[in-house]
Amino acid sequence: MSNDTRDNLNTIKDDVRDGADEAKHRAQAAGEKISRDVQGDTMPVGDRIVSTVKEAGHNVAATFDQAKRDARHAGDDAGTKE
Repeated sequence: MSNDTRDNLNTIKDDVRDGADEAKHRAQAAGEKISRDVQGDTMPVGDRIVSTVKEAGHNVAATFDQAKRDARHAGDDAGTKE
């Protein structure tokens, strides 16, 4: 197997892993928001704060996974915009 083929396979593998991680983090962030919405005013303020911080952490992790994929493909198709 040539180095180009191996690099392409590794890139695809890394993209799939990062995409799955991003989806997982976005789902967890949405779950935190839904939990706060469902519990409403019955949720203690401290728990609401913790949930908000967890949601923000999941969103940051998802954005990081997306950025890794974007950086991996930064030189692909230079000069074209979609």
